[in-house]
Amino acid sequence: MTLETWTLYVATVLALMSTPGPSQLLMLSNSGAHGFRRALATAAGDLTANALQMLAAGLGLAALIAASGAALSVIKWAGVAYLVWLGVRMIRRASAADPALLGQRSQVSLKSLWLQGFLTSAANPKAVVFFAALFPQFISADAPFWPQFLILSATYIVIDGAFLSGYGFSASWIASRFKGAARAWIERLGGGFMIVAALLLSLRSVAQR
Repeated sequence: MTLETWTLYVATVLALMSTPGPSQLLMLSNSGAHGFRRALATAAGDLTANALQMLAAGLGLAALIAASGAALSVIKWAGVAYLVWLGVRMIRRASAADPALLGQRSQVSLKSLWLQGFLTSAANPKAVVFFAALFPQFISADAPFWPQFLILSATYIVIDGAFLSGYGFSASWIASRFKGAARAWIERLGGGFMIVAALLLSLRSVAQR
């Protein structure tokens, strides 16, 4: 793979990520509610799902995933419902007068935050098809496949991780400056981000039918 090809690939990925999607909105929500460091578990969950999706694409499973219409629907709508439930729960619990608010926030396990990120990304299994369509545009038939594939995959994960970290750090910084009633509104805003992420996933599901 030439430097020119790799640079073009980076520019393409940056363009694709220029608009925040469900995973970025979830990162905003969790960073604002739980802090940037804990929300890194959410980013890790998202990137884990991406890595598995890219591996599936590399192994030639894209056609199999795309053909599993029933399985796709179950996974996607389960992810939508899960995000809506989390968002509604966060909004309902957001009260400046609730002394348990901080305790509830600290009780959320890293495993739960990781699972939220993983499910949000996995709720769009057609990402496998996306990677299967994107990568061949930058892979040369005259060079070994797997080294090129690994470079493209690692580059995508690094860029995605940087975007998620940027969103998360910004949200955490803003949230740390608010207390009391303002803090409660940050919580409600975070819940709203989760619901918006769910709506984006549902719109994608409908559009793909």
